[in-house]
Amino acid sequence: MKKRILGKTGFKITEIGTGTWQVGGKWGSPFSHANADAILNASVDNGVNFLDTADVYSDGESEKAVGRLVRSRSERIYVATKCGRRISPHTNAGYTTKVLRKYVEDSLRNMGLETLDLIQLHCPPTETFYRPEIFALFDDLKKEGKIVHLGVSVKLVEQAMKAMEYENVTTVQIIFNMLRQLPSEKFFAVAKKKNVGILARVPLASGLLTGKFSAATSFAEGDHRAPIRANEAFSNNEAFGGLDFGKGLE
Repeated sequence: MKKRILGKTGFKITEIGTGTWQVGGKWGSPFSHANADAILNASVDNGVNFLDTADVYSDGESEKAVGRLVRSRSERIYVATKCGRRISPHTNAGYTTKVLRKYVEDSLRNMGLETLDLIQLHCPPTETFYRPEIFALFDDLKKEGKIVHLGVSVKLVEQAMKAMEYENVTTVQIIFNMLRQLPSEKFFAVAKKKNVGILARVPLASGLLTGKFSAATSFAEGDHRAPIRANEAFSNNEAFGGLDFGKGLE
């Protein structure tokens, strides 16, 4: 498994990491820790040393599975988690230093770890990227030994560009795949200049690029792809690269 240095974090991570949104089983089914353990151990057995999770994935169960794996293995495994999407309603006003501090501490408890390698703001509203006090909080958390590095997960290139203005932002997780190429036009060059690590998310367009979907493919009720498949949610279509499902199949 090839490895690269993740920007100014200095972490030498595998080019392919394991995401854990659905690590516990099929969409809508009860979380299976046995299934999660099997997937995560298989990842590490095959050389992966970077795991990405979030506090909202299966209401913290994915974090617990990741933490259990890290504690059980002798290999150096780098863990990235995220915070902020638990805010409801998910608005800029909901982002406070008190709330985010609690979320970081909750993630530490979920995973049974003393320090988080990488904590990422989880797709906050654009306005939040213009609030220096939010980003300054993570300097305090680093001094306290609760985190090593801060990153962001974004929906828009504008958000990524603004985030990189903060010196303590070491990584940006952004949608990039064969259908979503916008980051390559401007963001990549600036990230390289600033030595900000890039984590490509939704690399297979939520399964569309696997070649396993057909016109007969359907998704379970509650699956985030279902309304997009039904042509009802293109305004927020991260899953299929902004394309109509049928067009994407072509």
